[in-house]
Amino acid sequence: MSTPALNPSPRRLHALISGRVHGVGFRAFVLRRAQMLGLTGRVRNLYFPARQVEVIAEGSDEALNQLLAALRRGPAAAEVTRVDVRWEPATGEFVDFDIG
Repeated sequence: MSTPALNPSPRRLHALISGRVHGVGFRAFVLRRAQMLGLTGRVRNLYFPARQVEVIAEGSDEALNQLLAALRRGPAAAEVTRVDVRWEPATGEFVDFDIG
């Protein structure tokens, strides 16, 4: 059985991460991982309606899937209980990856 071909065009991953994700180094963890994978985008804390971390990342399918796997684990001090994911076309609005 063959593996489906990955989309070579850049895509956008929009993820909302829930659990114990504030005050545990989650944003710095995401920043390092995204930069290592060559992704552009941002990570930021959300406070309303719930304390979550939002990640918007653009790049290749392979790199985005690696980032998604890392988001589901989080850093050692975090406890990820849910990751809501939306896949979108890349917009090219980001030039690097940063904490917003």
